[in-house]
Amino acid sequence: MLRCSPWPDIESGAGLTPCLATKSIGFIVSNHWRASPLMGTVLAFDFGEKRIGVATGETMLCSAHPLTTIHAESNDDRFAAIGKLVAEWQPEQLVVGLPTHADGTPHEMTRLATKFAERLARRFNLPVSFADERLTSLDAEARLRETGRNSKSAKPLLDAVAAQLILQTWFESPHHVIPAQPPA
Repeated sequence: MLRCSPWPDIESGAGLTPCLATKSIGFIVSNHWRASPLMGTVLAFDFGEKRIGVATGETMLCSAHPLTTIHAESNDDRFAAIGKLVAEWQPEQLVVGLPTHADGTPHEMTRLATKFAERLARRFNLPVSFADERLTSLDAEARLRETGRNSKSAKPLLDAVAAQLILQTWFESPHHVIPAQPPA
């Protein structure tokens, strides 16, 4: 798995990650090169029928942080809240956690998360990517327990921390590189 490193060896490409590769076209990343630049803020979403966790991060830092949890009942209210976050953070990219069964097969929440992602793309005219979210809620719960929080005090933070883990997964994946090609 590629890891973000603040000091890549540009000559050899060692330590260069998709996050750092976004600075310029043509850097080598594990025999891949960056097709187009993507720098800036990313918002990630842990979609749920009752709540949506939101996290933010910067592509240059490859670091995700929990932001908030949206508790709105109606889709109009949910998208109004998301619209305020998009206006405030001005992201270059959106990421949605894609829930699947442990073996990777889709289920009903996969369909709903995909529909949510399509609505985000249409409404905000921003690129939307998916990140594997298997076990992120369990991981988020465990991390919050490690901070000394019980399940009641952790619940308001759980979805935002899950969104943070989704975004960190996206940062650490080769999601936006293509097979190596010589620059044109």
